[in-house]
Amino acid sequence: MNEVKKLFGTDGMRGKAGEFPLDYDSVCALGSTLVTLLENEGLPPKILIGRDTRESGTWLEQALFQGIKERNGSPTSAGIIPTSAVSFLTRKYAFSAGIVISASHNPYQDNGIKIFSSQGIKISDEWESWLEPGIFTAEKNIKRKDIPITTEPAFPQNYLDFLKSCFTGSIAPAGFKVILDCANGASSAFAPKVFSDLGAEVIAINNTPDGKNINVACGSLHPQALSAKVLETGADMGIAYDGDADRALWVDEKGQILNGDHTLYVLSGYMQEKGTLKSGTVVATIMSNLGLEKAMQKKKIELFRAPVGDKYVLENMLQIGSNLGGEQSGHTILLDDCPTGDGILTSIKMLEAMIVKGASFSHIVAEYEEFPQVLENVRVSRKEDLSQHPEIHKVMEAVKNQLGKSGRMNVRYSGTEPLARVMIEGEDQSQIESQARRIASVIAKYLG
Repeated sequence: MNEVKKLFGTDGMRGKAGEFPLDYDSVCALGSTLVTLLENEGLPPKILIGRDTRESGTWLEQALFQGIKERNGSPTSAGIIPTSAVSFLTRKYAFSAGIVISASHNPYQDNGIKIFSSQGIKISDEWESWLEPGIFTAEKNIKRKDIPITTEPAFPQNYLDFLKSCFTGSIAPAGFKVILDCANGASSAFAPKVFSDLGAEVIAINNTPDGKNINVACGSLHPQALSAKVLETGADMGIAYDGDADRALWVDEKGQILNGDHTLYVLSGYMQEKGTLKSGTVVATIMSNLGLEKAMQKKKIELFRAPVGDKYVLENMLQIGSNLGGEQSGHTILLDDCPTGDGILTSIKMLEAMIVKGASFSHIVAEYEEFPQVLENVRVSRKEDLSQHPEIHKVMEAVKNQLGKSGRMNVRYSGTEPLARVMIEGEDQSQIESQARRIASVIAKYLG
């Protein structure tokens, strides 16, 4: 059954809620097929399910429960909870798999499914390919059953206790103020509580989810309002989460918006000083800024680049023995604590670094210089091999030659959306903008 994957992308399976493959019948079939897979692997079909705040999460969870129960599996709901909490709880309570119902930063009309193994890491490509035929061949118009959702009330507190146990510094100094943009998502009931318990003065915004307002003009995709709030309140830092809280972006006390590369810069230096940075390496992705690479060289830290997707970052970390890795988009993996990206965990580690250094956020990133970078997204109708398309390949090669050794280009398809992403770095902002538009234009002409 090892077919080429068609449904799962770099971060699970996503689409419009109610449409294939996220219709009730298909998701019910996925639950049943997962039970069969676990049994074939000699594992008990004990499965944990968590979800973000989208209104469709309720019936998608019901579909999974029905499919799992009909195959005599044992599902348990953790309710609305961050993605990484499912990873943590799956390991802690010896579930054979964990499922997250979330489309991360996507709008509320979308949803998605991510599956973790018993080790709390995203399942392999082989497992995803094994599951897909069961979804394609799902029975249609099945009779829905009102199956009671089994929950474990202790799970949210277990996760909160875990987060606070990862904080090894002293509590925040008196008057330390943090603004938390919860994206009306899964962090809403967790992040404010954690930071308050660590001594910070917390102002939470976008923390009243209603099923439809997740990620709407807020969170990690729209940090401009957070920046304004930081300046308005004189806060020491601002933190923006996405819908399922597996990523975090930053605003310093001056209102400057910072990304996941800044996270790796700060935490690598902090961990190096503490002697906890294993193998002297950090794993980023092909999208991380060239400036991060130069900064790592100055610290005598070796930077490795993985394909985009935190599962691939983790694979590379395990291969080289690194315990820190992440993406520019805000996913950060602190492997000593958790094998998947956790925005709240990353946040408290950044707070810890600031407290230990006794410095402002802007000060601890002051020596990091980003190269000018531009990212163009192009909607495509199909995802052809770009290197095999003569017209597109010709333009890409021309831009690559223009950049030479003073810049970097990466053109790839999104793993979760019908987009081609054109990223170019170089020394001249206007030049790389022109080059990115040139490539985006030819892709749109032939594949749009």
